[in-house]
Amino acid sequence: MRAVVQRVSQASVTVAGQVTGQIRQGLLVLVGVGAEDGPADADALAEKIATLRIFEDDGGKMNRSVQDLPGAGVLAVSQFTLFGDCRKGRRPSFTAAMAPDAARALFDRTVERLRALGLPVGTGVFGAHMDVALINDG
Repeated sequence: MRAVVQRVSQASVTVAGQVTGQIRQGLLVLVGVGAEDGPADADALAEKIATLRIFEDDGGKMNRSVQDLPGAGVLAVSQFTLFGDCRKGRRPSFTAAMAPDAARALFDRTVERLRALGLPVGTGVFGAHMDVALINDG
């Protein structure tokens, strides 16, 4: 699995004009599922996201995770294009991405694991055309 993790002061995802997920302070995470991934990868990714120390403590050092910030959450958005291979030609190949039905199950498992770790998690709609808005923090 691959993830692009971004600290945000707020973020939202909209599908067909309806907000499907939003957070205030926390992490926007674009999640891609590879053809070789399994349930253990989804669990490990959720643990990493939840415990990644990329927020500043009172001393200005990056010692806090999203779990350490009161009210912080995660906005998880599925993004198969993270497995796009552009090494040949001008059109990316997505053969390394997992098929949609299986990928959805692992994406959902990642989201459920994050929730089990006590984090509020918003999401987009798997496979839909999504508009993601964010205010970058950093």
